[in-house]
Amino acid sequence: MRNHPVSDPDLEPTLATRPILRVLSENWWLLLLRGIAGVTFGVLCFIWPGLSLLTLVLLFGIYVLLDGFVTLIAAVLGRHRAMPLWWLVLAGLVSVAAGIFTFIYPQLTALVLVICIGAWALVRGAFEIIGAFLLRREIHNEWLLMAIGLLSMIFGLAILVNPSAGALALVWLIGLYAILFGLPMIWLGLRLRKQQQVY
Repeated sequence: MRNHPVSDPDLEPTLATRPILRVLSENWWLLLLRGIAGVTFGVLCFIWPGLSLLTLVLLFGIYVLLDGFVTLIAAVLGRHRAMPLWWLVLAGLVSVAAGIFTFIYPQLTALVLVICIGAWALVRGAFEIIGAFLLRREIHNEWLLMAIGLLSMIFGLAILVNPSAGALALVWLIGLYAILFGLPMIWLGLRLRKQQQVY
C-alpha cells in the first residue's frame, strides 16, 4: 500500500474542500506584497526627516495605487471561484481612485489630504470587514481580516473627527496605521504560503 506523507490534518482537507482558501493559498504573495508596501510606507513616515506635505501626498498615492492594483489582481485571479469577489474589486477600485486623485491634485492642502486619507481608510476598512464576513466559512482566522478592517475604520474616523491635528502627529499616525495594517498582512501571507506548500 502506498504511503502518503503525514501533514497537519486540518490543512489538506481544508484546501481540498474550500475553494477560497485554496485561491488565497495559491496567491499568498499578493497579501505579502500588500503587507510589505504598508510597512515600508509606515516606516518612511517615521524615519524621513522633515517630510513635506508634497512628499507625503506622493508616498500615499504610490502606496494606495500599489494596494489597489494588488487587490484587483487578487480579485481577477479568484474570479472563477465559488465565492463572489465583488467586494474585493470595489476595495481595489477605491484604492486606485484615491491614488489617482492624489497624483492629479498633488497641491492638496493638508486638510483635504487628511479628509482623503480618512475617507479612504474608512471605506477600505468597511470592505475588509465585508470580505471577512463573506469568507468566514471558507478560511480560518477570518477575525484577522475583520481586525484589519476595524483598524482601518477606527483610523479613518479618528482622522475625520480631528482633521486639524498637527502635521507631525498626522504623519506619525498615518505611519503607525500603515505598519499595523501591513504586519498582519505579512503574517497572513506567510501562513498561507506554508499551507500551500503543505498541500
